[in-house]
Amino acid sequence: MIDAAIDLARHAALMGIEGVVSESRGLAVRVRDFPVSVGSLVTITPRGDHRASVEGEVVGFDERTTVVMPFGASDGFSRGDRVRLVQYRQMIPSGPAMLGRVIDALGRPLDGHGPLAGATLVPLHRKPVDPMTRPVIDTPLSVGVRAIDGICTVGRGQRLGIFAQPGLGKSTLLAEMARKTDADVAVIGLVGERGREVRDFIENQLAQRGLERCVVVAATSDEPALMRIRAAHMATAIAESFRDEGKDVLLLMDSVTRFCQALRQVGLSSGEPPATKGFPPSVFAALPLLLERAGRTERGSITAFYTVLVEGDEVTDPIADATRGILDGHIQLSRTLAEKGHWPAIDILGSISRVAIDVTDAPHQAARNQVIRLEHSYRQVEELNNLGAYVAGSNPDFDLALAARGMLDQFLCQSGSETQPSDFHRTRAQLLAMHQQLQAATRQLGSDRQRQGASAGSRSQQR
Repeated sequence: MIDAAIDLARHAALMGIEGVVSESRGLAVRVRDFPVSVGSLVTITPRGDHRASVEGEVVGFDERTTVVMPFGASDGFSRGDRVRLVQYRQMIPSGPAMLGRVIDALGRPLDGHGPLAGATLVPLHRKPVDPMTRPVIDTPLSVGVRAIDGICTVGRGQRLGIFAQPGLGKSTLLAEMARKTDADVAVIGLVGERGREVRDFIENQLAQRGLERCVVVAATSDEPALMRIRAAHMATAIAESFRDEGKDVLLLMDSVTRFCQALRQVGLSSGEPPATKGFPPSVFAALPLLLERAGRTERGSITAFYTVLVEGDEVTDPIADATRGILDGHIQLSRTLAEKGHWPAIDILGSISRVAIDVTDAPHQAARNQVIRLEHSYRQVEELNNLGAYVAGSNPDFDLALAARGMLDQFLCQSGSETQPSDFHRTRAQLLAMHQQLQAATRQLGSDRQRQGASAGSRSQQR
């Protein structure tokens, strides 16, 4: 706490630096005679008593003016309004006092439970972890979802993306992981979420049992772009503070797409030219700076899941493409599975965890590979089987895939109302037991084919 106070004093404004609003254009306010650095926290005070001061952040400057983006609406501002420097380096509240709380992007409580008593101050922006000090990821982290724990096993300190079109259950999946993970703390960043869904997510999906060890940072879609950007950084900074305390943290962010859209609004309003699909270059520079802050250190770990909205062709989506290249794996949600009532709608063939082989043993890997082979075989034969065009015995892999379909669905499908907890060790035991049953079924099918072949040979000799 003393170190945080010293850091706050070091980066506080030591003298009254003020400027004057000269222009308001789009989302940005331009301030004359205001020599402060990018990222500084400021307040804009309209003249007269008709409106209170509004906080903002310096996002750029040119030869004569400094560009400030307010955290609130800019209506009511006028030429000549005073702008005052508050902090060179922005600090936010964090610590154990935040558990069970819901806050906005400025650290203000949204849950009506009073001020954040006992919270400590930590920097909003920090550099990513030095790659040479990152320990190797070698320990699994259970998220309570069998399709992930068993097939796309996650390691402590890994970063993954959840790629999906709207309406496939991303938020429900995040809430499930927050409730059932064996991480010490979960930090949830709702970036650009619909206002209607914030309370529903907290009260119905996360519920009180999940909220008790969570911190939720929410910035809805109607808030200024800078608030949505700040919410992503604040959730990450809070996760970093718990990691520094030696805890294993699960960071869940929904969504990185809306974070990038907010960055685009800020970049264009600051005068930056558009580049790829209307996104300015600063978006693709800021994205790894956010995502690389998660990971494992010598003290603790941040295991992060970032949702990515995919509207059309993912190949031509610059945000999905850039995010996939930065992260350590991806979970693909399928509309086809969702339409069948298969939840979670995780496409295990389109999903991958790049550290799964490092955090699982050989029996686990063998069972996992068998499930993937059977899933692939089933998709090849599914249409033929539905049309009645497949003849049993034509292909042993297809026969086993059809015979095992119910067993695989029972393992991969999961209801949020299941009474038994689904931790990593239980999931592994279920996967290995299914593997043994599938091996027995393979031997049985082989014996049946041999008997059928012998019977057909005997009839042929009789003829």
